[in-house]
Amino acid sequence: MRKLPDTSHCMAEPTVAARITLAFAVLLLFTAGIRRVWAGTTGILEGRVVDQEAGNPVFGATVLIKGTQWGTVTERDGRFIIHNLPAGRYSVRVQLIGYKPLVVENVEIHADLRTQIFVELLPQGIQLGEVVIHEKRPLIQRDVTGTQHLVSGEELATLPVTTFQEALGYRAGTTIEGNVRGGRTSEVMYLVDGLSVQDFLGGGLSADLPSSSIVEMNIQTGGFDAEYGSALSGVVNLVTKGGGSTHQLMLRTDRDDLFGGTETNREGELEGMAGGPIFSDKVFYLAAANYRTSGTRWSLDFEHFFPLPVEENLNTFGKIDANLTPTLRLSAQALVSSRTWRDYEFSWRFNLAGLPPESRRSNRAAIVVSNALLANTFWTLRLSRYHLLNEIGPGSIPSFDTTNVYEYDFWLRYIVSGSRMLWSRTAQDMYTVKADLTSQIFARHVFKAGAEFNYYHVSTDIVKYEPRLTYFGKPQPSLPLLNYSTRYNYFPKSGAAFVQDKIAAEDGTTINVGLRYDFLDPMASRPAIEFVPVKPGQYEAKLSGFVPARFKQQLSPRLGFSMPVWEEGFLYLNYGYYFQYPLFSYLYNGLDVAALQRGATVILGNPDLAPERTKSWEIGFKQILTSDVVGSVTYFKKQTTDQVDTKTFIPMDSKAAGDYGFAEFVNSPTADAEGVEFALVKSGEGFVTGEASYTFMNSEGLSATVRQGLDLAQWGFKPVMTPFPMSWDQQHTLKLNVSLHLPLGINANIFWHYHTARPYTYYPSRDGYTPLDTTLLFIPNNARMRDFNSIDVKFSKTIRLPVGKNLALTLYVDSRNILDKKNVVWMDSSGRIGGELGDPSAYYIGRRTKIGLKIEAEF
Repeated sequence: MRKLPDTSHCMAEPTVAARITLAFAVLLLFTAGIRRVWAGTTGILEGRVVDQEAGNPVFGATVLIKGTQWGTVTERDGRFIIHNLPAGRYSVRVQLIGYKPLVVENVEIHADLRTQIFVELLPQGIQLGEVVIHEKRPLIQRDVTGTQHLVSGEELATLPVTTFQEALGYRAGTTIEGNVRGGRTSEVMYLVDGLSVQDFLGGGLSADLPSSSIVEMNIQTGGFDAEYGSALSGVVNLVTKGGGSTHQLMLRTDRDDLFGGTETNREGELEGMAGGPIFSDKVFYLAAANYRTSGTRWSLDFEHFFPLPVEENLNTFGKIDANLTPTLRLSAQALVSSRTWRDYEFSWRFNLAGLPPESRRSNRAAIVVSNALLANTFWTLRLSRYHLLNEIGPGSIPSFDTTNVYEYDFWLRYIVSGSRMLWSRTAQDMYTVKADLTSQIFARHVFKAGAEFNYYHVSTDIVKYEPRLTYFGKPQPSLPLLNYSTRYNYFPKSGAAFVQDKIAAEDGTTINVGLRYDFLDPMASRPAIEFVPVKPGQYEAKLSGFVPARFKQQLSPRLGFSMPVWEEGFLYLNYGYYFQYPLFSYLYNGLDVAALQRGATVILGNPDLAPERTKSWEIGFKQILTSDVVGSVTYFKKQTTDQVDTKTFIPMDSKAAGDYGFAEFVNSPTADAEGVEFALVKSGEGFVTGEASYTFMNSEGLSATVRQGLDLAQWGFKPVMTPFPMSWDQQHTLKLNVSLHLPLGINANIFWHYHTARPYTYYPSRDGYTPLDTTLLFIPNNARMRDFNSIDVKFSKTIRLPVGKNLALTLYVDSRNILDKKNVVWMDSSGRIGGELGDPSAYYIGRRTKIGLKIEAEF
């Protein structure tokens, strides 16, 4: 791989003093000794054991987690508690001489939550056999003070989804693109075992996981705890599996083109998983991988230019857990994710070879050490290194001829020859040290404290030229190209610390109080640029020096409360401040000296950008309606400030930045989201289980994208001063996710999703260059498209084979958009779906059906 270049003004390699500071921070966190095995991955099991006949508490009973070394004994009041249990499903054995042993199966432990069981032992003089009972998942998790959705690995396997990200869209208050409660998709933090897998330069998720490696998906859309930072709208934490006391194997494959036809992406997937013990109950392993290929929905066009597939995804995950002593654990894991693909644009369909290939490769290595100081106090240290490399275009830096722009057809609709002038190499490394402590010295207080330090190396080399377009999408070949090229190399640092106390009262009331501190040191300087007029309407940019960027820090208070209000009813509310630092590309873009001196870059970064801020609160009520049905209603409100946008400082006809203007990332826009969610959840093992939800929500703001200010200036429109609906605003949303247990052992999972029309901007043009009505004011998102309506279905049938031990075959049929609805993604400013060309990408993908086979074995 070619080494990314350094530049003279960028932050140099850390000095000796900086290295000493980093080493001291690592040492400090190492010796601090704070919280449990992987933040957000373990939970608590507690309960009470009584005599079934007399009702008296049983003292001294042994409580063991079968297949593990974890256990405890009951106190004089019959109570017990086991901390630091990894999320998953367990069997719990309770025994005492004079009583018949009892096994409670199907006990679910969830990350950051308490699971309670009540055990009644039957007196017996001579112990014969054991009693086995099955624990039911509680209808209401009473120690939760915000909106939280738990998706188990088993449930994820039954859903008609390809990746875990798609499961986020099943929940109330979310969109299928991943917006949460009216926020941008970049406002959601994705974690794997409590450690971030974000792209800190470009935004969004930067890695995928094999579904078979996930034991639980914890989705928080409101009121997340102080241990979670850098998120404004939601947190998605994936908890990975570990090896168990038996060996488990799984192999799965599917394709969507087994029977030909046009309703196919020519997509296939192969996934495998293996896990089990290495040394008895001391060391365990888990390994999983999936490989997915696709011709995409545009395979009929792609096959004229490239051999299929044009997209490949390979994701692997490995983990080793070692119980070194009864109180000391060591865990090591590795995650490797790779994706290569080609973009498709309908206007390039006759020249797809002109679009550059793209790739994303990431890997993470982590080590975790956890030690119990006391039965109710333990600490954890985590060390990780994460690497991400994004590439666009082949080979080394090309020399684009900016005077020879690609060729359009006569009507300026299709690009018939030439190549897109885009080449990019962006790399980022993140070194993380986390230390955490959990203590329950007082029976009703679970105290948590933690700290983390992140050290980054971000490098970018981008060569990018784009033609100027009218608002209506028409190119303007006579005007100079826009230059978005940039090159930088920086070493920023960030860190955080938090304290939190969850107090549980005797009557079931929970108070959750937390405070979080975050800091960011950009380790960069802001350019001081003067624009000297040379003649009317034209300026010359002069770089007069650099001003060091400020050290940024803030506090985030969090408060949550939940309580029973009457029989089977439960009230909860929370309030908090949430912060998210801007993407590093917004801080550093275009700050290299050469570009600044020649005024070559359209958008300049701003290392003095403040963090985006959200003030959020919600109040909700849950009611148990029957023995397996819960109803809930939740009202929420969010106010976001200091969102990132671009501001144009000089006229677009000036000489700065090569005759087309100058813009800088700034903090200014605001956004508000408010809504109410209704949900009805049926659990248990009946004919039908699942969830139905309805969400009413309004999401408005002053900016829909980070480059809105630049775009408006380029199109000749004034800045927007009045809030307008966000592009993802869907006021009414209905979702139905149900599982049907049909005859012959067939299971069906059905997901129906309906929402009212999203907004678009109606500003018609007669020729693609001028508006139809020149007196019409430009108001973003002033009209609505069509309603969305889609049904996904997955049928499965599992056959237990009379061969070996626990060998099973599962056949499944996974059909998306089974009614083949033509749901609209976008409309042009004249109200045409797909614009002038009738672009089919203006519709969501049509019906696709995959047929698959899964083999599972345990021995």
